[in-house]
Amino acid sequence: MNERPQDELTHDPEGPVLLVGGYGTVGAELARMTAARWPLLLAGRTVTRGEELARETGARLVRWDLTAPQPLTARVRAVVTVVNDPDDRVLRAAVRAGVPYVDLARWTARVQRAATVAALLGPTSPVLLSSAWMGGVTSLAVADLAGSLGGADTVEVAIRWDQQDRAGVDSVAFMDRLGLDFEVVEDGRRRTVMPLADTRTARVGADVLRVARIDTPEQFTLPLTLGTTTAVTRIGFSSAASTSALLAAKRLGFFRWGRGERFTAVRRSLLYAPGDGGTAAFSVQVAHGGRTLTATVTDPAGQAHLTAVGGALGLARVLGTDGAPARAGVTFPEQTPLPHSLAERLAEYGVRLETTTAAGAGEERAA
Repeated sequence: MNERPQDELTHDPEGPVLLVGGYGTVGAELARMTAARWPLLLAGRTVTRGEELARETGARLVRWDLTAPQPLTARVRAVVTVVNDPDDRVLRAAVRAGVPYVDLARWTARVQRAATVAALLGPTSPVLLSSAWMGGVTSLAVADLAGSLGGADTVEVAIRWDQQDRAGVDSVAFMDRLGLDFEVVEDGRRRTVMPLADTRTARVGADVLRVARIDTPEQFTLPLTLGTTTAVTRIGFSSAASTSALLAAKRLGFFRWGRGERFTAVRRSLLYAPGDGGTAAFSVQVAHGGRTLTATVTDPAGQAHLTAVGGALGLARVLGTDGAPARAGVTFPEQTPLPHSLAERLAEYGVRLETTTAAGAGEERAA
């Protein structure tokens, strides 16, 4: 039996922020956002891939292959993980060292495992598991509306996936989960649903999309944190033909019999066709006490940029630099709402948030 590599991080409040996966598609966006505020240490498997970004941002580079036995030793002020951490190496190293930690790259089952691992280790610093859609921005929008309504009984998220957007291959890793049923909470009861089931028509900004169920972490966390009795997330695609193709593949059972590694490339090819750029958009509808509010979030810089915005906001919160003290222990994004207007904070990154009432009266909340 192989021993677990003993990576050794040391908490240094004056040290760099360690971005694991820091020169990937999302990591590079996050590095550019945060370089002016904190010194950076970018980690990845192939250091040469990060050299141009390091020159641009003034960051240092370090090799850390999470699948290799070689350990990492570093002094850092915080850690943000923007790549898959399959064996919880980054999480364990950060928690053992008391280093503030943000994770943006886990699907629901791995969020559940990470919460358990971190809790058992007894964290003395903030551990923000921010892998809800777009780096936790969906959950922040829910918390923002819940604050206005005094609660969040039901939450419905509709995502528009822009197939012309820049994207890394890992961005469509959720395709590998489409053959697995997942648990949700509806009307206060837990039940299991199939991916791509329960199709609806939803408006996301100016677009009307056909959307279907998808497994995302906020459907697990919101009932635990906000007492939400129904939490539903659905996704639709900028190409109606792609939506129809996915639903047809589901009807044929492809995501059941084509689950193994042999079919990974085929599964991902159904959606992975990145272009030169696109717009990220989603809507969140929250109801409580007979009132309903909807928030639509739009980022013309795309999905990778909006995910990085979630990471930047999370990093500021775990470091206590956003106007509120950092909270030690395991938290999710909706438990750490911004002390200032979410719309104003998003606008700083070029992201627009607009809210409407159930009656449709608009109230723009972004500059």
